[in-house]
Amino acid sequence: MARRQKNPKERFSFLRELVTEFQDTNSTEAKEQVLANLANFAYDPENYVHIKELNIVDLFLDNLQDSNANFTEFAIGGICNLCLDKSFKQHIYKRGGVSKVISCLSSEREEIVLSAITTLMYLVSPDSKGDITTAPVIDCMLRFQDSDNKRLSNLASVFVQDYCSVDQIQNAKLLSSTYNKKDSFDLGT
Repeated sequence: MARRQKNPKERFSFLRELVTEFQDTNSTEAKEQVLANLANFAYDPENYVHIKELNIVDLFLDNLQDSNANFTEFAIGGICNLCLDKSFKQHIYKRGGVSKVISCLSSEREEIVLSAITTLMYLVSPDSKGDITTAPVIDCMLRFQDSDNKRLSNLASVFVQDYCSVDQIQNAKLLSSTYNKKDSFDLGT
């Protein structure tokens, strides 16, 4: 059976209604549902033109550091779905998205961390690589590699192997050991 194609005007109208609902509602549950739906729509390249026109990437970026972990999870999921597109990748980078995505690495929620790592890998470009492969991020990935959580460990290993030089890894380890020694000293141990 052939897949029914949605009219582009209907897609735009529906996405616009979702954005309006997110902005107008006071219900946290409704906002969570809208962000989840928008993240799912971000998976389909047919929606990209509408997502650009409605500034949905900015909506995701604005919710990456929300105190509501569900908002963060759906926002990082939406960004992860979009960031392989070159124009979205550039927009996310120019809007300071890399630092916001990096902040998601400290989440207690596994899905947020996994999406953040994946997003960082997708965001790597000649312009952004220096901002992504910093010593603190590499140190974080090295710690994730030692995790008992195989999904986290494997994804962090891919990040380190594919995006980090031997020198960067050594530098991150050196800085980490220096930092840890300083903390131990400061604590009187």
